[in-house]
Amino acid sequence: MLLAIDVGNTQTHVGAFDGEQLVEHWRFSTDRAATADELAMVIHDLLGLRGIPMDAIDGEAVSSVVPQLVSEYRGMFARYLDRDALIVGPGTKTGMPIRVDNPRELGADRLVNAVAGYERYHSACVIVDFGTAITYDAVSGAGEYLGGIITPGIEISIEALTSRAAKLPKVDIEQPRSLIGKSTEASIQSGIVYGFAGQVDGICERLREELGRDIKIIATGGLASVIVGFTKSIDEVDDLLTLTGLRLIYERNA
Repeated sequence: MLLAIDVGNTQTHVGAFDGEQLVEHWRFSTDRAATADELAMVIHDLLGLRGIPMDAIDGEAVSSVVPQLVSEYRGMFARYLDRDALIVGPGTKTGMPIRVDNPRELGADRLVNAVAGYERYHSACVIVDFGTAITYDAVSGAGEYLGGIITPGIEISIEALTSRAAKLPKVDIEQPRSLIGKSTEASIQSGIVYGFAGQVDGICERLREELGRDIKIIATGGLASVIVGFTKSIDEVDDLLTLTGLRLIYERNA
């Protein structure tokens, strides 16, 4: 059984694969100060909730945008399973040429998403990941990573707004009841959802002008479901895309 772990700035997403089948997956808050022992306890307990013993795991693939946790996950698997985990990074075999100025700058999660997106369509595609930042990653019809776009994420924007405007409350990220809000909270929710939906459509339209009208655009990430319903440009939503990409990269390095 393969354990795929995507470590984000805000949340960590863990999935257990039996072959190509995702048996179970979990999310928990990313703790940048967590030690290898603490991570082992979390993983052990999550697996135990579904009756999966730790020793049933015979492979691991990790992508992380939090550098200090890379060594902790590596140490966790070395100590408790006595083997090296596959950590996606420079030198990892992905099967995807990277056409950017400095490939070492590319976040592991973005590369993993690109691999999974291209594997799904085998044609030019764009992956929009709604995380701490919203990232747009473009893949050519030949399966080359072309580059991307990064914008501030939804939660970051809400925090910036409420910290700079003393009378504006922090609101939950929910679908607005109407475009025109009848309260301050409803007005902020409308601005966030419709504002980000408009941003997504605007950027995706420009990407289609540059890459071709027939490119596929797939969304992923924890907050995708809130925004995508108000967009016109997203073809598909897959919250499990990153875990699938980790499985594919693990298989290519096995």
